[in-house]
Amino acid sequence: MPHELETYTDGTTAFASARLSAWHQLGTVTQETMKAEKIMTAARLGDWGVRTIRTVGIDIVNGVEVQVPADDKRMTVRRNPVTGQTEYLGIVGTDYTVVQNEQCAEMLDRLVDQVGGAHFETAGSLRRGKSVFVTMKLPDAMEIAGVDRLDLYLIGTTSHDGSAALRVDASPIRVVCANTERAAFQHAVGHYTFRHTSNVNSQISQAREALGLMWTYMETFEAAAERMLNAELTIREFENVVAQVWPVKDTASEQAKNNAKQRLGTLKYLIREADTQKAITGSRWAGYQAITEYLDHYQPAKNDLVRANRVLTGNTGDLKVAAFDLLKI
Repeated sequence: MPHELETYTDGTTAFASARLSAWHQLGTVTQETMKAEKIMTAARLGDWGVRTIRTVGIDIVNGVEVQVPADDKRMTVRRNPVTGQTEYLGIVGTDYTVVQNEQCAEMLDRLVDQVGGAHFETAGSLRRGKSVFVTMKLPDAMEIAGVDRLDLYLIGTTSHDGSAALRVDASPIRVVCANTERAAFQHAVGHYTFRHTSNVNSQISQAREALGLMWTYMETFEAAAERMLNAELTIREFENVVAQVWPVKDTASEQAKNNAKQRLGTLKYLIREADTQKAITGSRWAGYQAITEYLDHYQPAKNDLVRANRVLTGNTGDLKVAAFDLLKI
């Protein structure tokens, strides 16, 4: 997998979760909720000292090494939290402004500084420190028709290699699913992007205003979910949705067809018999939740870490969006 949770030389994983273990069973699980400083320590994201240094190429001229400076580029590096060694992260432009992991957490803190009861839920490092994420659980939650709970999260993500800006997303996530996964409305208004070439702190007020639209988005999502909850879904209709989310060509190999049969069997179990669907059984909402539960916890993978990577960085989100679009009314 091109992207994965970072594992250090001492065997620890750069991931932390408050109270509940994550699907991959890795990292640190605390017994209490966490503040910014605590989760930075638990996830081993603190004190990286990310910075830019001069970028130099090496040429060999007549058997002698000659330095060739790249004046329009800088290299981002960090201090490894285990070994203390300086490590390469990426190549960026000269106008690139470093955002420390602590600033990402502080940014979430400042966005909800007037909301009592919010706490940090998860944090982690991906791609050997090139990307990091921090999630904060908000005190309010949605109750779909009073029977299915959806918690609300702010998710802060940033990169240290210039591949992505600092971004914060607002997302409703079902409690049994991955905290860091995007919600069904992939292109919702509940997000804000900070440029690495500007002053992040000066944009907090703009971000807070933009995320104010989150509540309108949540109301729209809740209304759509309740319509799905109140609409019946037959097993035959569910099978048709599954066939569209995971199309299998007539010319597919026998192995691919067998895999599709096994997947359908698991999905039918989830929608018919799983405890997670009892309160919403028989509805189009149950069909959507069965598919998301399968993707987060049951899809075949070499190991739990590979499955976690798919949820975090693969096409799992696209499949969830496709399922939602097919099941919404």
